Amino acid sequence: MKREDEIQVNKYGQGLVSGDELKIKFNALDLADKRNMLNDLIYLIMQSKATDKDIQSAIEKSKLKTSYTPCVLLTKGVASHNLIKIIELPENELNKAFTLFLSLFKIAYQRRYQEEKNNPDKWWYWDLSDEKNLKLIM
Repeated sequence: MKREDEIQVNKYGQGLVSGDELKIKFNALDLADKRNMLNDLIYLIMQSKATDKDIQSAIEKSKLKTSYTPCVLLTKGVASHNLIKIIELPENELNKAFTLFLSLFKIAYQRRYQEEKNNPDKWWYWDLSDEKNLKLIM
């Protein structure tokens, strides 16, 4: 994931950009790049320490039907092997997967953000609305 994309996802976690902005970019990708983006998002979800307790909230916040395949697979747990199964779904399921992953990421990220805010060793928990911080990151 390019640094600018990583910043955008972390800004989403801080509520500074909308999920719709990220979805537009995701929808413009080809299949291989969509899968790569989802894989990168798994890394960020794991980094934010998502837990199985976050699953139900993530499904609710995503506004996806619980019967959708990505939601059903997520209920098996947030272990990376379960998330990878979601990435391997057919292309017509990947937009749902992206929406679900964004919701899961945001829940875990916001919890970690409160704990790690402004940690000098973790730029992704800095205030990303501050232009000075963005210049330092880039």
